[in-house]
This record gives sequence, C-alpha cells and structure tokens, in this order.
Amino acid sequence: MRIKSPARAPEFDVRDANGERVRLSDFRGRRVVLSFFRDAGCPFCNLRVYELTNEHALLKERGVEIIAFFRSTDEDVRRFVMHRPRPFVIVADPDMRVYQPYGIEHSWAALFRGMLLRMPRLLRAMSKGILPRMRGDQSLVPADFLIDEEGRLVRSYYGRDIGDHLPMSEIYAFAAGMEPSLSTLVRTPSPRAEGSGPPLPRHVHEPETWR
Repeated sequence: MRIKSPARAPEFDVRDANGERVRLSDFRGRRVVLSFFRDAGCPFCNLRVYELTNEHALLKERGVEIIAFFRSTDEDVRRFVMHRPRPFVIVADPDMRVYQPYGIEHSWAALFRGMLLRMPRLLRAMSKGILPRMRGDQSLVPADFLIDEEGRLVRSYYGRDIGDHLPMSEIYAFAAGMEPSLSTLVRTPSPRAEGSGPPLPRHVHEPETWR
C-alpha cells in the first residue's frame, strides 16, 4: 500500500553495499532523498544514479543526503552500480524488506509504458555504456521520497513507469527549503536532459565521460 505524505517515514536498519550500518534515524537533523530503484542492471536506474552523482555536491551543500536502495545482491550492486565511486549511500535489498513498508509497486503496464515512452532516455543510457543487465522480475516500479529533518515524509512519488522518478526540480526545491531564490539554482533543460532528464543547476556541467 502506498504511503501518503505527510506521514512518519518507516524506520530501517540495514547494511549498505560496503557493509556499513545504515539507519534512517541516524539522518535525523538532515533532509533525505530516499530512492527505491529496480535492478542493479537497469539502465534507467543507473542513468538516474549518474545524474544524482553529478548533483550530489550541490545537494550536500544544502544539507540533503541521498539513500538509494536496489532490489539486487551486494555483488550485483557493486558490479553494476558502484563500479564508479558513488558519494552517497547505496543499499542492496534483494529480499525487498525495506521496499515493502514503503509500498513499492509492481506493474507490467508500467514496464511496457516505460519501454514505449522513454526510448530516448534508454538510448542515452546505452550511449554512455549503461547496458540492460536485468535479472528476475522486471515489473518493479521505482519510487522516491523526500524526508525532512524530523523524519517526516513530505513528498511521496511513485513512478508512473519503470523510468519515472521525482523531477529533479522538486529535489532542488526541497534542498532550497522552497525558498523564492530557487529560480537562481535551476535553468531550463539542456540537451543532457534528452527525453525526460532533469534540469540542471546553472553552475553544474555534465562531464563528457560516464562516471
């Protein structure tokens, strides 16, 4: 069942892909972007990780942390997601123990809709060497949650298809505390955002190589 905001974010106590303990309560006093991804070999997921990696420094400056879950083994997460350094927490949850209390959904319709509507984004991922390597059930749909300093959900976003995530513009607004000056952080989408990619802060430039 979906969680509607505002609500208390369900607590979790897990180990990340490097074996370090991660508890949501340890992030109290900071804002959190909590993302639930599909499979470690999902090209849509890895492209989003790439984008979050690029934006992490800006978000960190604003007091925002990122926690990403994958329905994959530690081995697959390290192989397909963490083959490049990631500046935020990544958790492997193959049994979906944390997915369940957050109401993460399955939908074959969302799978077919994503493959149909997000082909430009898929091709962009593949152009960066992010190839499909999916294992198991492919009907899992991503979701994103914004959690405030007190551990409350202020935004719950359930993807409409397998490549759909909370727009980065909303994450920037969250990072800025919904300040009127937010407009100084965001510009219109660039060619980088081909298809459905997010807008970028003015001073952030995409590197030429996949990282």
